[in-house]
Amino acid sequence: METAAASRKILVAIKRVVDSNVRIRVKPDGSGVALEGVKLSINPFDSIAIEEALRIKESGRADEVVIATLGPADCQATLRNALAMGAQRALHVVTDGALEPLAVARVLLKLVEREQPFLVILGKQAIDDDNNQTGQMLAALWNRPQATFASKLEITEQTAKVTREVDAGLETLEIDLPAVVTTDLRLNEPRFVKLPEIMKAKTKPLASIPIAELGVSGAPRAKVVKTEPPPARQRGILVKDTNELFAELSKRGLV
Repeated sequence: METAAASRKILVAIKRVVDSNVRIRVKPDGSGVALEGVKLSINPFDSIAIEEALRIKESGRADEVVIATLGPADCQATLRNALAMGAQRALHVVTDGALEPLAVARVLLKLVEREQPFLVILGKQAIDDDNNQTGQMLAALWNRPQATFASKLEITEQTAKVTREVDAGLETLEIDLPAVVTTDLRLNEPRFVKLPEIMKAKTKPLASIPIAELGVSGAPRAKVVKTEPPPARQRGILVKDTNELFAELSKRGLV
C-alpha cells in the first residue's frame, strides 16, 4: 500500500507594526508608543517573506504557504491581509502582552513542530524594535541551518541556495533543508492585493491558538523604563570656508 507524500509547507512568520508611513508619537507619560487610532500593517520585511514564499509555491517547489503571527485578537485583520496575498492558511497565537524575540522564537518552534515545514521564512527584523534576533534564535532552537539577510533564494528538493548581503558585498550559501531564512529589502517587490483576493481571504482557514496551549511563557525578561522621542534637530549654520568650519567644530568640542 502506497503512502501519500507529505505536503511541502512553508511557514511564514509575520509581525504587526505601526505602518511605515505613520509618524511615530510617544505617549505623554513616556510609557511607550501611542497606538490609538494609528494604522497598523504587516512589517515590510515580512511582506517580502510572504511574497517569496508565494513565488516558491507558484514555481511548484512548495504545496502550501502558512502564515503565523502572535498578538491580541485584532491581529486577525493583519493575517487576513497576508491571506489575501495568496497564502492558504493562517495561525494566530493569541497573547495580549508584548513578547521578546526569544519567547517569539519558542512559540514559532512549537508551530514548526506542529506543521513540519521544510522552510521557515521571516523578515530579517521588525521596524518597530529592530532587534534582528528571532530568525537566528528559531534556527538555534530548531537545530537547523539558517541564512539571514537573503537578497536571492533558490530552492531545490534538499537544499536552499541563498545570496545574502554582507558588509563586503554579496555572499552565497548553500544550506540543507529544513532551514530558516530571513529576508532583506532587495529580495523581491511584494505584490499588490486586489479586491477579489481580499474577499476570498475572508473564507480561508484561520486558527486561533492561546499561547498557554503551547506551554510557552511570554513573561518579559527586560523592562522598558521610559520611552522618549529623539531630541529636536538643532538649526544648522552656514560657513564661508573650511577654516570657518573647523573653527566652529573646535568651538563645540567636536574636533
